[in-house]
Amino acid sequence: MAAGIRCPLRWQLRWQLRYRLRWAAVRGFTLIELIVVMAIIGVLLTISLPRYFQSVDRSAEVTLKHNLNTMRDAIDKFHGDTARWPRTLQELVERRYLRALPVDSITGVADTWIAVPPPADAGGEAAGVRDVRSGAIGNGLDGTPYSQW
Repeated sequence: MAAGIRCPLRWQLRWQLRYRLRWAAVRGFTLIELIVVMAIIGVLLTISLPRYFQSVDRSAEVTLKHNLNTMRDAIDKFHGDTARWPRTLQELVERRYLRALPVDSITGVADTWIAVPPPADAGGEAAGVRDVRSGAIGNGLDGTPYSQW
């Protein structure tokens, strides 16, 4: 061992480790740093949340349009097969043109559909379902009422 080294290397490493651990426990974030980070998070949320909610509304409207198209297609197929309009929407399910009545994605339930009867001059029959509309109250993102879709 050299005469100039007073403590072995392992003691020097232990001292450095203790010194670093002590300062690691003392160090932290200042209040101003935390406030700045919270302000940045607030600005990001302010920008992103309206877009998120608009995309949720848009997806509900797309689902509603898809469900309306599916039911209208089933009504047309029923009319093409039987030469009459279905009496109720439930008849489409019973005759297996639909697996189940789809849920109105705006109202969240399946029993708010509005059945539109055929005109009275179409073959003399005024009973049945010729078209279907949503029973949701309100307007879509394009400004048209849901009941006119």
